[in-house]
Amino acid sequence: MFHSSFIEINKSALRSNLRFLKRLAGPDVRYCSVIKGNAYGHGIEHFIPLAEACNIDLFAVHSADEALRAHMVKQDGSHVMIMGMIDDNELDWAIENDISFYVFEFERLEAAIKAAQLQKKRAMIHVELETGMNRIGFHWEDRNKLKKILVDHAHLLQVKGISTHYAGAESIANYLRIQNQIANFNRFQWYLRKNGVKPEMCHTACSAPLISYPQTRMDMVRVGIAQYGYWPSKETYMQYLTENGKKRMTDNPLRQIISWKTRIMSIKTVKAGEFIGYGTAYQATSQTVIATVPVGYSHGFNRSLSNLGKVLIQGRRVPVVGTVNMNMLIADVSHCPGVKRGDEVVLMGSQKNNRITVSSFSDLTRNVNYETLVRLPRDIPRFILD
Repeated sequence: MFHSSFIEINKSALRSNLRFLKRLAGPDVRYCSVIKGNAYGHGIEHFIPLAEACNIDLFAVHSADEALRAHMVKQDGSHVMIMGMIDDNELDWAIENDISFYVFEFERLEAAIKAAQLQKKRAMIHVELETGMNRIGFHWEDRNKLKKILVDHAHLLQVKGISTHYAGAESIANYLRIQNQIANFNRFQWYLRKNGVKPEMCHTACSAPLISYPQTRMDMVRVGIAQYGYWPSKETYMQYLTENGKKRMTDNPLRQIISWKTRIMSIKTVKAGEFIGYGTAYQATSQTVIATVPVGYSHGFNRSLSNLGKVLIQGRRVPVVGTVNMNMLIADVSHCPGVKRGDEVVLMGSQKNNRITVSSFSDLTRNVNYETLVRLPRDIPRFILD
């Protein structure tokens, strides 16, 4: 097989995560699967059919290019929503293919109206409100102009939703800011409703507020990191444990659905006193057996894990020694009897009774889970496990 590593995605783990998250959201709340960033590194083309098999039919992406990829593989009954970037000249395509998209400034709103007129078909839009994150969204001061455009062009605009995004709901440090955003959103959306704007739903919660702020669940939740098996932060996990009477950190309802694996490409013995790899980053203090592994920072194994990272071989956590190269890393396998070329190496995931989580992988590099996952290249093969 023409690859140096591969990724496995566990369908049963995903199904378990979705059951938990849907139960948390409640029976009358619609579930939207966020698949931006190449489905958080899991692969859009692989994840969508898997999620559809678990009865998910609504997917959120960041941009038009991701929407195109999603549209090419989704089933006819599934829907794609663009939360971020779409050029004005791509709006015709979105409207023609029943793809909804966020509007958060008047220029885009006017472009959507023009595209709908050309297509002779209503544009499906989600109106994003600026409630305190100060990123994108319509401001309260623009409410009269916004309301008038939406009402006057109701024959061209189908308001699928009114939305906002919270500024750091994963941290208690932002509690007051989030509460203010909730109040600002409620005031803004009720103003629009009272003045003739009729959205199909309100949606504000991503993974963190879904867990920490029940009042944000509203009509739909947009779940990203949690569906892949990760808590948005340790704080949200501890809050869940506390509020649900859980007493052990192992009472975790979320399961990591991704594993990343490769094979040993070479074994050799290094004498005491010799340096291993580039430069003088690591010196063997005794005779050392090393395994060269065909994965490096070009594959998403961070260079900052040099002399710091761990991988699993023979079910043992073995250290990465020396500098992580572009295409290779070196592991000390001196305590792995009988280790040989071709043996499995687990970079993320389980082997025998040991495990390397994405969280532990990320903690060593000071990256967040999100960053570690989305840096996994698209060309690493992905395989689905039942």
